[in-house]
Amino acid sequence: MQRMTITLDDDLVDEFERFLAARGYENRSEAVRDLIRARLEAERLDADPEGQCVANLSYVYNHHERELAGRLTRAHHHHHDLAVSTLHVHLDHDNCMETAVLRGAAARVRAFADSVIAQPGVRHGKLSILQVKVSEQNHPHDSGAQGQSHLHLKPLV
Repeated sequence: MQRMTITLDDDLVDEFERFLAARGYENRSEAVRDLIRARLEAERLDADPEGQCVANLSYVYNHHERELAGRLTRAHHHHHDLAVSTLHVHLDHDNCMETAVLRGAAARVRAFADSVIAQPGVRHGKLSILQVKVSEQNHPHDSGAQGQSHLHLKPLV
């Protein structure tokens, strides 16, 4: 680990301290590391949009919106190769939240997420994306088990 020294304007330090308090950081270093990781990840995704990723797409929608539930279901089925799992939660009599874990080329994952979030009636959509290195492994995970081929996804950050 290396130590770095930086100089910041007083106003920026004050704003950063409010950020630390609001997010519950116990020290500046961890917050700076997280901010740097986030920026580097964004740069990496911009530089290699076809790189592989894992992602979490969460959104809230009104299930009474005309044909929206059907449109969302069709969208997920048309992109079944990206979907790992989906969680559906009923928030109240009108609103549902869905969270989908996705895996695939970052550009395709982002395009799918954008199309879901843009549906009329979908609110509060957010995509969190992490670029990964995908490798196929063939080794046992249980003692005495035969090795079976499966994927390992290693975060690049």
